[in-house]
Amino acid sequence: MHAIIETGGKQYKVAEGDTLFIEKLPNEAGDAVTFDKVLAILDGDKATFGTPVVEGAKVDASVVKNGRGKKIIVFKYKPKKNYRRKQGHRQPYTKVTIGKISV
Repeated sequence: MHAIIETGGKQYKVAEGDTLFIEKLPNEAGDAVTFDKVLAILDGDKATFGTPVVEGAKVDASVVKNGRGKKIIVFKYKPKKNYRRKQGHRQPYTKVTIGKISV
């Protein structure tokens, strides 16, 4: 059984036991999280789509850890004008493990 959930402005296709990195949540490691925005439930040949969400469907998950991704370098410059700006960025994330998908 798979579900398509929305969190952090993005959509994820999840199954029970999956581990995924999502946008940072205000929960600590070990906390339980419930995703109520379930857009679709895929069960074998049968598919249920919501308008926009499936009524009564939820996905339970647990937070593994919070962290920050690899650093990316943002470098802007204009040729021949001596304009250079270097900036680094590390995107925060939350690592979650999907538990139970219930309809």
